[in-house]
Amino acid sequence: MLRLQAAHDVEVWEERLPPTPDELARHAADAEGLLTLLTDRVDAALIEACPRLRTISNYAVGYDNIDLAAASRRGITVGNTPDVLTDATADLTFALLLAAARKLPEATRAVHEGDWLTWEPARYLGAAVHGATLGIIGTGRIGRAVATRAEGFGMRVIGAGSRDPVDELLAQSDFVSLHVPLTEATRHLINAEALGRMRPTAILINTARGGIVDQAALKTALERGTIAGAALDVTDPEPLTPDDPLLRAPNLIVTPHIGSATTAARERMAELAVENLLAGLAGRPLPHQAN
Repeated sequence: MLRLQAAHDVEVWEERLPPTPDELARHAADAEGLLTLLTDRVDAALIEACPRLRTISNYAVGYDNIDLAAASRRGITVGNTPDVLTDATADLTFALLLAAARKLPEATRAVHEGDWLTWEPARYLGAAVHGATLGIIGTGRIGRAVATRAEGFGMRVIGAGSRDPVDELLAQSDFVSLHVPLTEATRHLINAEALGRMRPTAILINTARGGIVDQAALKTALERGTIAGAALDVTDPEPLTPDDPLLRAPNLIVTPHIGSATTAARERMAELAVENLLAGLAGRPLPHQAN
């Protein structure tokens, strides 16, 4: 932020919750640059309300919160922060996989609730990870990093890109991990039909975008035992309210979108976001441009 303030007048939104669309439009009305989070919806209406806007820098690798077509029509450059959060997100993916497979939330809860009475051979029985089959949907940077981690567990890895058929992958996998971007083609890619193709012992992990999974269908699948469990770092919407029906589903882990939440990853994301914004405002090509 100091680098931005040294070169430009900067207004920072200081609240813990993001601005409402009206608040964002009001504060950004005269801005030439925006540094946005995934929680900031930069749609065509906001872009139209900002006549001086020249560049948008998104503090994320994804940019589904930004209307790229509307930005491009105005000649507004849009930047993102790829690469630097790959390892952090892959680490969390594998942490969720292991936690769901070995029933760690259930076992930890038992300790805190005083239900750890003795060593019991039939309690907290989970799924074996070593030697299992991991299906990765989305074989970009993060998907490949997850596959590398799986090699250390002797897992068989099968992959599919966002445009590839996934029926066989779903049918063969003990674990299915999602790493595709959210597009019209991938929205609700994991629906009731897809969940029905998975093994009843399979576990779904999503660290990509919440909208890729039909959450109503997932809740039903977990309740009926269509699949054995799910671990989600992303949901639709975010955050889920405490009374959201999904949270009543069994064998479900939900974390609050912490895939990139390491100090090193977030610091580097901030650096890239600032570099993108400074370049755009100076009329130079963005180091990482999305449009």
